[in-house]
Amino acid sequence: MDDYPDDFMTEPASEQESQGGRAKFVHTLLDIIETLLFSVLLFLGINAITARIRVDGMSMEPTLHTGEFVIVNKLAYRFGEPKVGDVIVFRFPRNPEQEYIKRVIGLPGDEVTIAERQVRVNGYVLNEPYIAAPPRYESSWKVPVNALFVLGDNRNNSSDSHNWGPVPMENVVGRAVFVYWPPTEWGSVPHVTPELVTP
Repeated sequence: MDDYPDDFMTEPASEQESQGGRAKFVHTLLDIIETLLFSVLLFLGINAITARIRVDGMSMEPTLHTGEFVIVNKLAYRFGEPKVGDVIVFRFPRNPEQEYIKRVIGLPGDEVTIAERQVRVNGYVLNEPYIAAPPRYESSWKVPVNALFVLGDNRNNSSDSHNWGPVPMENVVGRAVFVYWPPTEWGSVPHVTPELVTP
C-alpha cells in the first residue's frame, strides 16, 4: 500500500514529458513549414517583379562587360514608357529563348538613320557619350508601331536592330537597373538620355 501513491504519481509525470516532447516537435515542424512557405512566396514574388541576366559578349562595352550579372525591373514598362537611352533586356526576335541587352535608340514611329558615323533620330544627331566608337555602317529604318530600335553601345561589335530589325514591345522583359556581380562592379546601370543636336 505504501508504494501505491509513488507509482500513481510517476506515470502521469512520464506522460506529461512525452506530451511535452511531442508538442515541441510539432511546434518546430510547423515553424519549418512556415519558413519554407514564406521563402517560396518571397522567391515567387521577387521573380514576378525582377529578372536576372548575365551579360554575354562585348556588345554593351564600355557600359557593361561580359560576365556581369544584372537585375532587371520587369514592371518598368507596365507603369511607364521606354525612353531613348534606356538599357533594356528583351527576348531575341529570331530566337525568343535567348535574351539580349541593348540600348533604346528609336521609339515607335521614329526615323533612325545612321550615316557619316552618326546616329540620327528624326533628323537630329544623337550626342552619345556612352558608345565605344561611332558606327562604321550606314542605313535607315522606320520604327514600327509597338516596337523599339535598339543598338549595342559597342556599335561595331554588336548584333542589334541594325542587323535584324526592331524589337516588338511584347518581347521586352524589362529595364536593366543594377549590376550585382561581380562585387567590384556593383552599381546602377546608366540610362543616359542622349542630347539631340541639330545637324
